Amino acid sequence: MAWLAAAAHEIPQELGDFGVLIHGGWSKGKALLFNVVSALTFLLGGLLAYAVSFNINVAFLIPFAAGNFLYIGASDLVPEVNKHVDFKVNLIHFISFLSGVLSMWLIKVALQS
Repeated sequence: MAWLAAAAHEIPQELGDFGVLIHGGWSKGKALLFNVVSALTFLLGGLLAYAVSFNINVAFLIPFAAGNFLYIGASDLVPEVNKHVDFKVNLIHFISFLSGVLSMWLIKVALQS
């Protein structure tokens, strides 16, 4: 379930990163190249952890990953959401949050069956 959540997070993040680089004045080719190279670290880290998991217990990595997501949510996303006073924007954020929670719950239920 954590892998699915991380993978689902990566797609909009990479699109956002690409948009930020383009808005920052980078060419499309350069922005795409650097975005792909930085995204490959996600894959390389996963493959490295998988390879190492045969020799050592990597369960200690789970709290680090969870803490990273909690930190990002608390330090970056929550203050950004609180800046908006428009009801429609807040409603969209709330519905998006509920959709994420519902998705995680549905995956949990599906995996328990």
